[in-house]
Amino acid sequence: MSHKPTGPSDYYKRKLARTLWKTKRRIWRDVSKRIHKPRKDKVEVNLFKINNKTKNGDVIVVPGKILSMGSLDHTVIIACLNASKSARQNVKNSSTESKIISIEELLDTNPSGSNVKIIV
Repeated sequence: MSHKPTGPSDYYKRKLARTLWKTKRRIWRDVSKRIHKPRKDKVEVNLFKINNKTKNGDVIVVPGKILSMGSLDHTVIIACLNASKSARQNVKNSSTESKIISIEELLDTNPSGSNVKIIV
């Protein structure tokens, strides 16, 4: 019987999950666990869900991919693993000051994870 590796096979995701776990902050450890989940449990969130679940000025983390269905009508900072081209375009073209950043950038700017929401 051969050994079957667990966790993500992508080097970037493994490294990010380890970095988040080493912070010993509850929110970052939760995001790390969600990144380590199997591919069948991966997170995909549409923009309309983000719009419905957030308020103006919120900072959120999506431990997965952002899809383009919907639009934003208030300013939100979204940290995610990946976003579709059309989702990036929708956020860029919205009349708000919303932006999409990587989870690493958010970790650098807010290592304590205060006032950050996880959307799944």
